[in-house]
Amino acid sequence: MEWVLAEALLAQSRDPRALLRTLCRGEASAERVETLRFLLRRLEDEGARAGGDALSEAAREVATGYLVPLLRGRGARPAGAPGPDAAQARGRELTAAGAALRSCARLAGGPAPLAAALAEEALRDLGAPGSAPGPAGVAEAAVDVLAAVAPCLRPREDAPLLERAAQAALRLALAGDGEAAALAAGRLLPALGRGGAAVLRAVWGGLVAPAGPDRVDLRLQVLSALAERLFPEPPARQTGPDARCCPRFWRTVQAGLRRAEDALTRKRARHLLQRAVRVSAGRGAACTCGPREGNGPSLFWWSEKKKDELLKFWENYILIMETLEGNQIHVIKPVLPKLNSLFEYAVSEENACWIFHPSWHMCVYKRMLESENKILTKEGVTHFLELYETKVLPFSPEFSEFIIGPLMDALSESSLYSRSPGQLIGSGSPLGLKLQKFLVTYISLLPEEIKSSFLLQFIQKMTSRHWCAVPILFLSKALASVPRCKALGLEGLLALRDVLQCTMITHQILLRGAAQCYLLQTAMNLVDVEKVSLSDVSAFLMSLRQEESLGRGTSLWTELCDWLHVNESCFGQSSTCTSFGLHETSSLNAYVKNLVQEYIKAPVWETEEKCGMPDWSEARLVALMVLLAVDVEGTKSQYSEKRITQNVLRIFLDPLLDALMKLGTNAYMPLLKTDRCLQLLLKLLHTCLFKGSSTQDDEVFTLLQNFVMSATESISDFILRRFTMNELNSVSDLDRCHLYLKVLTELTQLHLKVGWKSGNPIWRVISPLKNTSIRHLQDMDSGQEPTLEKQIQRLVSMAALAMVCEATDQKPELQLDLLDAGPMERFLASFQLNQTLQKPHPEEQSSFFEESSSSQGWGKIAAQYIHDQWVCLSFLLKKYHTLIPASEGEHLELILPAVQMPGRTLQSALDALTILPSDQVLPVFCCMKILVPKLLASSESLCIEAFDMAWKIISSLSNTQLIFWSNLKAFVQFVFDTKVLTIAAKIKGQAYFKIKEIMYKMIEMSAVKTGVFNTLISYCCQSWMVPASSVSQGSLSSANNYSELVLEACIFGTVFRRDQRLVQDVQTFIENLGHDCAANVVIENTKREDHYVRICAVKFLCLLDGSNMSHKLLMEDLAIKLLDKDEVVSKSRTRYYVNSQQHRVKNRIWQILLVLFPSFDQNFLNRIIDKIFQAGFINNQASIKYYIEWIIILILHKFPQFLPKFWDCFSYGEENLKTSICTFLSVLSHLDIITQNISEKKLTLKQALSAVLQWCFHPNFSVRLYALVALKKIWSVCKTWHIEEFGALTSIVESSLNQVENMHGAGNAKKNWQRIQDHFFFATFHPLNDYCLETIFYIFPRLSGLVEDEWIAINKFTRFTDIPLDAGLQWYLSPTQLRELKPGDWAQQDIGSNSGEADNQPEWTDVQKKSTPGKNTVPDADLELVFPDRAAKLGKSMSRLIVVASLIDKPTNLGGLCRTCEVFGASALIVTSLQSINDRQFQHLSVSAEQWLPLVEVKPPQLTDYLQQKKSEGYTIIGVEQTAKSVDLTQYCFPEKSLLLLGNEREGIPANLIQQLDVCVEIPQQGIIRSLNVHVSGALLIWEYTRQQLLRQGDPSHQIRAFSETSYWFGQMK
Repeated sequence: MEWVLAEALLAQSRDPRALLRTLCRGEASAERVETLRFLLRRLEDEGARAGGDALSEAAREVATGYLVPLLRGRGARPAGAPGPDAAQARGRELTAAGAALRSCARLAGGPAPLAAALAEEALRDLGAPGSAPGPAGVAEAAVDVLAAVAPCLRPREDAPLLERAAQAALRLALAGDGEAAALAAGRLLPALGRGGAAVLRAVWGGLVAPAGPDRVDLRLQVLSALAERLFPEPPARQTGPDARCCPRFWRTVQAGLRRAEDALTRKRARHLLQRAVRVSAGRGAACTCGPREGNGPSLFWWSEKKKDELLKFWENYILIMETLEGNQIHVIKPVLPKLNSLFEYAVSEENACWIFHPSWHMCVYKRMLESENKILTKEGVTHFLELYETKVLPFSPEFSEFIIGPLMDALSESSLYSRSPGQLIGSGSPLGLKLQKFLVTYISLLPEEIKSSFLLQFIQKMTSRHWCAVPILFLSKALASVPRCKALGLEGLLALRDVLQCTMITHQILLRGAAQCYLLQTAMNLVDVEKVSLSDVSAFLMSLRQEESLGRGTSLWTELCDWLHVNESCFGQSSTCTSFGLHETSSLNAYVKNLVQEYIKAPVWETEEKCGMPDWSEARLVALMVLLAVDVEGTKSQYSEKRITQNVLRIFLDPLLDALMKLGTNAYMPLLKTDRCLQLLLKLLHTCLFKGSSTQDDEVFTLLQNFVMSATESISDFILRRFTMNELNSVSDLDRCHLYLKVLTELTQLHLKVGWKSGNPIWRVISPLKNTSIRHLQDMDSGQEPTLEKQIQRLVSMAALAMVCEATDQKPELQLDLLDAGPMERFLASFQLNQTLQKPHPEEQSSFFEESSSSQGWGKIAAQYIHDQWVCLSFLLKKYHTLIPASEGEHLELILPAVQMPGRTLQSALDALTILPSDQVLPVFCCMKILVPKLLASSESLCIEAFDMAWKIISSLSNTQLIFWSNLKAFVQFVFDTKVLTIAAKIKGQAYFKIKEIMYKMIEMSAVKTGVFNTLISYCCQSWMVPASSVSQGSLSSANNYSELVLEACIFGTVFRRDQRLVQDVQTFIENLGHDCAANVVIENTKREDHYVRICAVKFLCLLDGSNMSHKLLMEDLAIKLLDKDEVVSKSRTRYYVNSQQHRVKNRIWQILLVLFPSFDQNFLNRIIDKIFQAGFINNQASIKYYIEWIIILILHKFPQFLPKFWDCFSYGEENLKTSICTFLSVLSHLDIITQNISEKKLTLKQALSAVLQWCFHPNFSVRLYALVALKKIWSVCKTWHIEEFGALTSIVESSLNQVENMHGAGNAKKNWQRIQDHFFFATFHPLNDYCLETIFYIFPRLSGLVEDEWIAINKFTRFTDIPLDAGLQWYLSPTQLRELKPGDWAQQDIGSNSGEADNQPEWTDVQKKSTPGKNTVPDADLELVFPDRAAKLGKSMSRLIVVASLIDKPTNLGGLCRTCEVFGASALIVTSLQSINDRQFQHLSVSAEQWLPLVEVKPPQLTDYLQQKKSEGYTIIGVEQTAKSVDLTQYCFPEKSLLLLGNEREGIPANLIQQLDVCVEIPQQGIIRSLNVHVSGALLIWEYTRQQLLRQGDPSHQIRAFSETSYWFGQMK
C-alpha cells in the first residue's frame, strides 16, 4: 500500500523536488509526515529518478527545514488537554519524521554528508558531560535525530563521531529516569550499536567503568538494548566485546535478579542471562569469566564437554527465577525441588568444590526472602536452613555474607517463628529449631581462620537493629547451642553485651530473661578466656539483670561457677585501667579481694562534705563477683571442710566488715566510704537471696547473715546518729536517707528471722528514731520561712517515721509498748494531711539546683513527703480500725482525729490522688480500703467519687509499668472488698451500680492488658471462699449479688491476634523448659494468661458445697445466667465459624454447666430442662454438641423422670429436627448409662428402638449413620439384659443391622460406617467414668477439633495455687483411655448446618454428609431405565443446560462437575471418555451422581462438529474464558437452551474453539491469583443459570429449595 501511494504521487508530478516541497507546506500531521516518509523511501529505492544533485539538495532542505524543526517541537502540544488519540497521532508523526530524516540523510550524499552534520548539531544540543540540561524537549529531539541518522554514519570515516555519540547516549541513559534517558537506551544505543566494534567498545567501556553511581536498573536497560550486539546469534561473528567474560556484567545481572522492588529489571536480567546461555550453547566455544576469586569458580563459564550439564543447570535456574515472579506459594512449591538439583549440579563430589559460583544460588534465596509474600519468605528461609541437613557444601564467602545479610534481615520477622499446623502449644518453633541445627552445623564446618570473624559479624549484626522479643530469643538460643570453641575475644564479648542491651527493649519479661540466659551461655561457650580479663567478664555480667536471668542458685549460676573454676588461671590481663584502678590479675580470688579493697577505699579526690551518692552499679558488681568467687571456691572444696568457704568469705569481706564495725565509733570516716559499705551490704544480701537460691541449706547465706548481725550494733548506731544529729540536711542526703532506711529494714528482717531477743540493737534504734522524727516535725511547724536545710530535715523525719510505721505494721513484735495510743499515734492522727513542702528561700534554690548528685526535682521531693504521710496514716488506720465510726455524726472524744473523722480523711485521700504521681498512690489506696467500708452506707457519694478517681488513675497506666500491677491489686482490694460488696448490694444504691460498671470496664481492659481480670477474679474468689468448718453467709451473699462477675470469668477469653498468640506460644515453650532455663526460676510466674481467669472460676465453683443453701443458690443462679447467655449468643449470630469467638463462648458455657451439674437437683432441673433440650435443637458446632449430649445423658441417668420429655423431642417433626436429630440419636447411643437407674428397662428400650428406627431410613446418609450407631448400641443393651422380644421390631432391627454390617465394596458408605463406630464419643467415651475436669477442659476440646487456645491442661489447675484444691483431687484426672486417643477423622455435623464447620473438615467428610437418593429403596430394575425416565420416576426436573467438559483431564474435576450437574439438574454432561467414571477419584467426588445424570462421550477433535450441531438445534454456545470482549457473569442473562464449554485446566479453551463461541463469560474477581479451579468456575456458572431459570419460573418453593441446596453445597465445597 505504501509503494502504491508513493507511485501514485510520483506519477502526478515529474519533479520529485516540487512534490517534496508541496508535502512540507502546511500544518504537520501524522498522515502528511507518513506520506513524506513513503515518498522519500521510494525515491531512495530509485536513486536514478530526478537526478542526483538536485534531489540531494532537496533532501537537505527537507531535513533541515522541515523534519529537524518538527522533531525539535516534539514537546509542543496543541492548546487544551490532548486526549489519548492526539498523543497517539503525535507519536506516529514523530516516528515517521525520524524515518524520513534517515532517508534524507541517505539521499543527501556528497562530500559533506548530511548525517554527520546533523549528528554534530544533535551532540551540541545534548551538551558536554556535566553541563546543565537544556530546555524541555531539546534532549529528546537530539536523541531522535541521532537515532535517525546513526545508521547513515560511516564506521571508518565517522568513527570519532560515533564514539562521541555513543558516550553521550550512554551518559544520558545512565543519568536518570526521564524520557530522554529512555529514548537513549531504547532507540539511540541500538542504532549506534550497528556502527561497528569501536562503538560497542566505547559503550562497553562506559558500562564497566567503576566510577559514578551504580544504577542497576539503568545499566540493565542499556545492556538489554544492546543484547543483540553483545550476544550475536550464531553464525554471526562476535565483533565487539564479549560480555560473558566480564565479572562486572555478571554482578550487574545478579543484582538485577535480586532486585525485589522492580519486576522489569528482573525480567531484563533474566533475558540477558538466557541469551548469554543460548549464545554460548550455539557457539560451542569455551568461555571463562575473568580471573577466579580465590579457589572458587568463575561467575560464568562454558565448556562444550559439559554442555548438557550446563544447559540443564541454567534451564532449571531460569525456570525457578521465572516461577518466583508468580509470588504464589502453591505455584512455587513444586519447583523448589529443582533448587536442590541446582546444588547437586553446582558441587563436585570428587573435589568437594564449587563448579558453579554459589552467588547464583544466593540470588534465588534473596529473591524469596525479600518477597512481599510472607509465606514465600518463610519457605525460602526454611529451605536454606535445611541445606546442610542432607548435603555438605564447600565453604563459600558468599554463604557467610548471605547469612549475615539477607538471612538475618529475614529472621527479624517474628511471624516466621509461628507453630506449624497441628503442632501443640509450647512445643517450640520449627523454624527456631532449624535455625539452631543450621548454625551448629555451619559453624562446625567453617575453617578455623574464618570462624571467629563470622561469629563476630553475626553477633554484631544482632546489634544493628531493634529486634522483637521472639527473633532475638531464637537467635540467642541458636548461638548458645554452638559447641565450645575459642572464637571470640574482647570485641566479641563487647558485641554480646550490646546484644544484651537490645533484649532490654522488649516488654515480654520471660522472653527477655531467657534471651539473657542464652547470651551468657554463648559467652561461656565461645569466648577465648585468654583474650579477655576478669574485669571484662565482670563488666559483661553486669549487663545481665539478675532478677531476670542470673539468679544465685539457678542452673545458670552453677554453670557460670563451673566455667570460672575451669578457666580461673587462664584469663588474660586487661589492657585498660579498671573503674577501681585495680592491678589486674588472672586469679579469681585475688581479683575479687582487690576488687573489694579498692571499692571500700574512698577516692582521694572525695573530700567535700556534701558529696553525692555513689553509683549502685559498682556495689552490684562487687557483690556479684564476691558471691561468684565464694561459690566457685565451694565447688572446689565440696568434699573437704566447710570451713574453707567461711575463710574465703571472710577474706573477701574483711575490709567491709572492718569498716562496718567502725561505723558507730569512727565519726570521721569519709561519707563516700560509709555509703559504699552500706550499698555493698544491701547488694550482698539481695544477690544472695534472689529467687532460686534456698536459704535453708545455703552455707554462704548463713555465714553472710552472721557477719552482718555481728555488725548490726555499729550500723544501727551510725544510722541513728545520722538521723538524730541533724546530719542529713542537703538534697544529696535524700538518697542517703533512703539508703539508711533500706539497711535498717533489712537488718530488722534478719533479726526477726533468727529470733527477736531482748536488748536487740534494732530496738534501741526504732524508739529514738521515732521520737526524734516526731520532735523534728513538731519543731518545724512554727510558721517561720522555710529554709532548704529545714525542709530536707522535715522530709527525712517523715521518711524515717514511715519506715518505723511499716516495720511496726509488718512485724507485730515491735509493737510491745505501742498497744495504746502513744505520742506517735496522737501526732500522726492530728497531722495535717497532704501538707506539702514549700520551696526554700530564693537564694537557696540556686544551691538546690547546683547539687548535681540528686536527680530529683522539688515536685518529686514534695510528692515523696505526702506519700510518707499516707504510709504513716495507713499504719494508724490498720491498728485502730475498730475506732473508726460509721459516720461522723457520732459524738466521740477526738483522741485520734484522722481515725475518728473518716469522712474528712477520705476527702483528704481524694485530694492526695490529685496531687501524687501514679507511682506514689499505693498507701492512699490502702487507707481507702479501710475507710470506704465504714463510710459506704452514710457517705455513698463520697465513696463513689473515690471509686471514680482511683479507676481514672488505674486506667491511665500502662500494664508494662512496674507500678501498674501493685496499684491494680490495691485498687481491687478496696473497691471489691467483701464488706464493700456486701454493703453496696444491701443498700442497692449508686455504689452498687458503680462497682458493676467498674467490673465491666476491667473486663474490657483485659482484652488489651492481659491479666487485669485475673487480678479481679482471683481476689474476689479468695475473699468469697468459706472453710467447711465455718459457714459464713455474708461473703457468699455478696457473691450471689455479683454472680455476673463469675459468669464473665467462666466465659472469658479473647481471640488473640497472630502476634499475641505467637508470644504466648513462645512463652509456653520457655516455661516448658522448666529449670533448664534460669529465667523460669528467677521470674515469678504471674499467671496472667486468660486461661487462669476460667481456672480460678472453675476451682472456686468446685469448692462450693451443694448442701449449703447459699452455695446452691449461687450455682443455680449462675447456671440460669449461662443458659440465657447461650441463647443470646445463638440468636445474635445464627451462622458462626469453628473457633470463632461465638463458638468459644458457647463451648465455655457448656463446660461450666457440666462442672455445675452435680449440684443440680430435680426441682432445679425442672426449671431448666426445657432450655437444655432446646439447645439440642440449635445448630451448633460439633464440640458444643458433645457437651450438650453429655449433660443430657447425665440428667437422664440421674433423673429418669425426664425421659418422657426426652421422647417428646423426637416428635417435633422432621422439618424441626433436620438440624438436630443427630444430637438426640447420639444421646441414645449411651442408653446403657441412661437405663442404669431404671428398674423396668423393656419399655424404655422399646421406646428407644421405635424412636431410632424411623431415622434409619432417612434419605440423608449422615442421619442414617447416627441412627444405625444408636440402633446397634441399643440392641446391644437389649442383648445384655436378654430383652429381645419386641415383635415385628425385632426382625426390622436385625435386618437393618445385618444390611449395614454386610454392605459390599470398599466405598465411602462402608468407610464412614466404620469411622463413626470408631469415633471417641461412641467407642471410648464413658459419660460417668470420664466425668472430670481433664475431660471437660482438655480432652474433649482436643478431640473435637477446637483450637489449642481452648485446651486447658490439668497441670494448670494444680499450678494455680491462689485457690486451693478441693478434697476430691481424683476428680481432676480422667481414669480411662480417653486421654490416650488422638483426634479422629469423623466430625459430627447435622444435615443443613450453616455453621461453617465444613471449613476445617477432612476431605472425606465432604462425602459422608451427602446421601445417595433412594439407593436402598429403588428396585434394581429401575437402574435400566434411560436417564429422562429415571429422572421422572424420582420426581427430578431436568433443565436445558448442557455442560461440555471434554477438554478437562483430571478425574477429580470431572467427578465434582458430575456431582454439581446432577444436583442442579443439567440435561447432560459431555466428557472425553465414558471410561473416566470408573476412576476411583471420580467416584470419590461424584458420590454416584453418574447414575442419575446423562453422560455423553465427545472426543476433543469432534467438538467443532458437535458445537455446530448444537447451534443448529438452537443452543447458545457459552465459553468460560477471559477475553477482550467477555461479559461479566453478573451482567449476563442465560438463554434457556445454553451449552457451557469449559476449558482445559492449564490451557483454557483452544483458539480454534473460541471462534465457535457465541459469547464468552468471565467471573468477576478481586484477588491477586486471578484464576479459579475449572470445577469451581463451572459450578458458579451452573448455579447462576439455575438461579435465573428458577426466577423466570416464579415458583417460590423452587427458589427456596434451590437456595437451600446451594447454600449446603457451597458449605461442602469449603
